[in-house]
Amino acid sequence: MDVACRRNQEHVLSEEDTVVALSEIDRSLLERCLARKPRSWEDFVDRFLGLVIHTINHSARARSVRISKEDREDLAAQVFLEIIKGDFQVLRAFRQQSSLATYLTVIARRVVVRELVNRKSPTRLRDVAPVGREPEPPQRISDQDEVERLMDELGGVEADIVRMYHMEGRSYREISEQTGMAENSIGPLLSKARGKMRRTAKESAV
Repeated sequence: MDVACRRNQEHVLSEEDTVVALSEIDRSLLERCLARKPRSWEDFVDRFLGLVIHTINHSARARSVRISKEDREDLAAQVFLEIIKGDFQVLRAFRQQSSLATYLTVIARRVVVRELVNRKSPTRLRDVAPVGREPEPPQRISDQDEVERLMDELGGVEADIVRMYHMEGRSYREISEQTGMAENSIGPLLSKARGKMRRTAKESAV
């Protein structure tokens, strides 16, 4: 991961005529996140969510992929999960030789392109949801042993969210306030975690 992140950053710098210095605001935000200061992750998501969404839309259009609101939220969740994975390994690999936004754009594009390529349909992810209709939240798992098995397959923030939703019965809003993750990213994360558990169970049965 460190090598990949460094290569991504070097690629950005080679394309820029002038290196944009890291702003003091972003420097402070970066330091707060790495130190796990209260509300630092929430502030980080608020600051860069628009950039991530823009990157998702641009990447999808460039590949003629039609995405729905749910797809967009799912992809955004994947980008932010990539950032927090391994105790913010992506952020720790940032050498601060460009703007943080430039660096994160490269990271987001890599994650989004990977996800688009891995989808089954080459032309679209899924049909656009009817206007005004929000995706149904995943059904809570009542079997505590099943939840614990799922948590064993996960780690970090993913495991925490699964625990808070399925075992503690917390709402998306409560989970968002506790973890700092965007509220509209929690549903896709829970669905993906459930799918991961099902795949693991299926592989174990083979």
